[in-house]
Amino acid sequence: MTEAAIEAHGLGRTYGRRGGGHRALHDCSFRLPAGRVCALVGPNGAGKSTLLNLAAGLDRPGAGSLAVLGSTEPADVRDRVAYVAQDKPLYPQLTVADTLWAGAELNPGRWDRATADRIAGPLPQGARVRTLSGGQRTRLALALALGKRPELMLLDEPMADLDPLARHELMGVLMAETAEHGTTIVMSSHILTELEGACDYLLFVDGGRVRLGGEAEDITSAHALLTGQAGRDLAPHTVVESRTTGRQLTALVRKEGPVDTAAWSVTQPSLEELLLAHLRSPEAPPLLTPSASAGVRAEGVSA
Repeated sequence: MTEAAIEAHGLGRTYGRRGGGHRALHDCSFRLPAGRVCALVGPNGAGKSTLLNLAAGLDRPGAGSLAVLGSTEPADVRDRVAYVAQDKPLYPQLTVADTLWAGAELNPGRWDRATADRIAGPLPQGARVRTLSGGQRTRLALALALGKRPELMLLDEPMADLDPLARHELMGVLMAETAEHGTTIVMSSHILTELEGACDYLLFVDGGRVRLGGEAEDITSAHALLTGQAGRDLAPHTVVESRTTGRQLTALVRKEGPVDTAAWSVTQPSLEELLLAHLRSPEAPPLLTPSASAGVRAEGVSA
């Protein structure tokens, strides 16, 4: 089975005083196979940034375990991981050229100057970081991250400061990076449309836990949107969300066997429709495909 880029077992992290602190993550278990482009999605405050900070080695778990590229010790894999945080921390007094030089010096033997220069090319090389716009700082931070030639790239809200053209261009660069070098990329966002179509894997975090995880296509195909006469029995399917309008019932279900197409009009929900339904129904049971289930060694989708 494909090596795991990230694997968590019972992962927990609480901030603040004991008993009265904020539980950012709680009993979080999942597996992300290497070589995937993963959308880490969920509402604000769901635990996405906490998870990325832990994976980057900037914080330690309060409970459970987290292995990154096969190691639970961040120092062992620091050279193989790149992280671009929301605030894009860069040295404000350095110029663009100085920043790229520092990236090369800090990553001897790994630095890909051609890639870094290509991404940072539109930036004024003599400009100091403090004078750059938010979008320009994002471009420079991504140039540093990709220039490092990482095996795992962690991006926290990477496209928020970019205009549509730059977003399209840099997303293309990230896709090419994965295709050419097998880099695992994890991109967080609370706006699914930023990532849908570019990512082949999904981790949906809500309430500090992974509620949906696995191949995006498999997760959507495991669900169905049913429309039919109100009062009809939805068994044996697991109901995520349902609503009745007059005599018509519409339900988003997790399929538990064949759907009776004589009784129901069946369509496949979009990924956005699916996530919105799960957000509105926090009591819906989680679904992780076998590749996303920590410790499971099979492929495919769990029912």
